[in-house]
Amino acid sequence: MVEKEVILTQDGLKKLEEELEYLKSVKRREVAERIKVAIGYGDISENSEYEDAKNEQAFVEGRVITLEKMLRNARIINNDEVDTETVGIGSTVILEDLEFKDELEYTIVGTAESDPLQNKISNESPVGKAILGKKKGSTVDVSVPAGIIQYKIVDIKK
Repeated sequence: MVEKEVILTQDGLKKLEEELEYLKSVKRREVAERIKVAIGYGDISENSEYEDAKNEQAFVEGRVITLEKMLRNARIINNDEVDTETVGIGSTVILEDLEFKDELEYTIVGTAESDPLQNKISNESPVGKAILGKKKGSTVDVSVPAGIIQYKIVDIKK
């Protein structure tokens, strides 16, 4: 089975590597200690602390596997590759909502590092898909549950 390519910026790569290192070096030890303490309480068949610790261990190990897989399949977008003529992954784009005249600023990233609260939107999101490959000054229609939103691309930066 072919594994999906994970597109990351340098920042995204660094964050995933840091999370993986934390899980492997700190979190695993903490969970192992919790399991050890819970076993000390006696009968593990009715021991909620043991059950919680084992569930956390399963979550941590699952996340480690996921992160390792993502890093193995990563394609890094370097800042030098970011074009300021057309919108691409790594671009920071200023959009104007043509109805409300609001300006929004988004950085287009791969799905693995999207974080709408930090204005990092995925290239696979409705807005990301609509503006990818477009030039400054272009108007795009974005289909959302409430209808169609029109944006004008005001600027494209690195």
